[in-house]
Amino acid sequence: MSTHDLAQTTPATRSRASLHRWRLWRQYAAFVALAGPNVALLVVFTYKPLVESFRYSTLQWNIGSPTARFVGLDNYVQFFSSPTTAQVLTTTAVFTVTTVGGALVAGLGLALLLNQRLLGRGIARTLSFAPYVLSGIAVGILWLYIFDPRYGLLGTVLGWVGVSSPDWYNTSPWALIMIIIVYLWKHIGYVALIYLAGLQAIPQEVRDAAALDGAGRWRTLRSIVLPLLGPTTFFLLVTTLLASLQSFDLIHAMTQGGPLGSTTTLMYQIYQESFVNGRAGYASAVATVLFVLLLVVTLIQLKFVEKKVHY
Repeated sequence: MSTHDLAQTTPATRSRASLHRWRLWRQYAAFVALAGPNVALLVVFTYKPLVESFRYSTLQWNIGSPTARFVGLDNYVQFFSSPTTAQVLTTTAVFTVTTVGGALVAGLGLALLLNQRLLGRGIARTLSFAPYVLSGIAVGILWLYIFDPRYGLLGTVLGWVGVSSPDWYNTSPWALIMIIIVYLWKHIGYVALIYLAGLQAIPQEVRDAAALDGAGRWRTLRSIVLPLLGPTTFFLLVTTLLASLQSFDLIHAMTQGGPLGSTTTLMYQIYQESFVNGRAGYASAVATVLFVLLLVVTLIQLKFVEKKVHY
């Protein structure tokens, strides 16, 4: 060290450096104190079970059995070679696409309606969101009575127009349609609420400028409103897709995966294999497949869909 450098290292300089280090340590301690409990909860209740699920998927283990045998990837081979896997994946895809697409379209339409200055608008907003906070099991049981072909309300209404009610419970295509209808009824209010918040965040000056340029309602909706709702739509696309792929309660309450497995999704198959059949190792393999599917779909959305969003 040169004489010039020694001269520059004054007590005041050392004091400022010490004060800077103390501030950094204090900020680090505050970060650990605030984020530490959350990180610990995530590690204990999210990441640790996830790692354990990966480990169980390599075992042949039944619930209640004191022993487990390592089988490697046999559970995955059995899943992808099973004759029912194609049906489960198809049902999952149909259910997810229809519920996500239907919820986004219907939710946007409901939000546009609730954004108008209508009499009783506040009550209508509350009623439209109320089904989302209800228990899925309770909603499913309630709608079972509505869809009853002989005594249900829907059968009575269809009878007024001379149409017989389908056998919703025991017919393959109608059972899945029934669950999709109930799922949309329960979740449209959530989508409408988020869209309504996005609509109210759009500056009125932008719409007024479009009106001055001669743009009608449909042109304003297509060229102004929908692009500005891009971030909201992207958020809803991610959240509703993840929720749809993990849907369980309505299926369990209304059909329990039947008839003949026509309403069994990946999520419900995990429940059946683990808690009904007791095959914990095989169920963990199916859960791993679902996790990888969720991860891939989310990454695709983040990489490709987000590029089309206007912030």
